[in-house]
Amino acid sequence: MSERENNSHINEDRVERILSEYLIPDQKFKDEKIENMIVFFGSARAPSDIEADKLQKENPQSPKLKLLKYNKAAEELAYKLAKWNEATFKYHKYSICTGAGPGIMMAANKGAHEAGGKSIGLSIQLPFEDIENPYLSKNLDFDFHYFFMRKFWFAYRAEALIIMPGGFGTMDELFELLTLIQCQKIKKEFPIVMFGAEFWQKFLNTDVLLEYGVISDNDLDNLFYTDDVNEAFTHITSSLEKNKGS
Repeated sequence: MSERENNSHINEDRVERILSEYLIPDQKFKDEKIENMIVFFGSARAPSDIEADKLQKENPQSPKLKLLKYNKAAEELAYKLAKWNEATFKYHKYSICTGAGPGIMMAANKGAHEAGGKSIGLSIQLPFEDIENPYLSKNLDFDFHYFFMRKFWFAYRAEALIIMPGGFGTMDELFELLTLIQCQKIKKEFPIVMFGAEFWQKFLNTDVLLEYGVISDNDLDNLFYTDDVNEAFTHITSSLEKNKGS
């Protein structure tokens, strides 16, 4: 086989994989009657209670210990949202979705699972992260090769976003969606909760962006900052009930 023929074969394989990462989730979402998603983004490095206890003994100054409270908040908020969905809509109109990894993602999936809601995971194949998430619903655990296809599904069915503290991956997902909204590629309005006001105020200085004119005031309209689970819950549910009707 010539180099040209080999490259053509590789390109065909890539096209098939891209198509499969669209067609398979699309069919499964239809089969499982998934309409809309409330999406949680956040750090995979946030420790569980058990991991935090171990860290506290080994390295009480570990910066990861600052993330423990967000793990707990994600679990509690996902639980409350799944229970609200059941009580308000009588069926799974909104499902909790995460990137299926450990840390804050697993905590949110756990909350949804324990509330009896559907718990979706859109994972990405990574060489250094191969941890099973036991809180994902059957047939709703997806494993992507391409980041852009994974982010398509986050954006396409999202009706609300909860952005917890995180690293490059969380920022990539956040700014991708903010860009799509700014450019009106996403035209629907939905709440975006920036959970962890102290973290976001340190990291995301939007005043500088406004000062230099690189964004407009209305680009920030959907961002809601809070440290309180009940406040986040009320903001999301009131927005969704207003948009969709109960």
